[in-house]
Amino acid sequence: MKPPAGGRRISPAGRFRTEIEQAEAEGVSREEMTLELTLGDVSQLKRDPSIAVTDISFSEGVMRFLGVRVQEGGIPESKLTRP
Repeated sequence: MKPPAGGRRISPAGRFRTEIEQAEAEGVSREEMTLELTLGDVSQLKRDPSIAVTDISFSEGVMRFLGVRVQEGGIPESKLTRP
């Protein structure tokens, strides 16, 4: 994804919130989605002060953003995967 005009980059939280909501509107449940994030985007997501505490959870070794499972690292670019 290219940064918006003016050089300002959309935060991972803003980008993926929109993508998750769009996928859900198309009938995909959040349980079926996976956020595959670069380590840098995971770090930004964890440190983003605009994210509500309830938007990120950690349970049984799994991080979730807005109820979507997060898979960390091992990819060159972050993406939302869905069936």
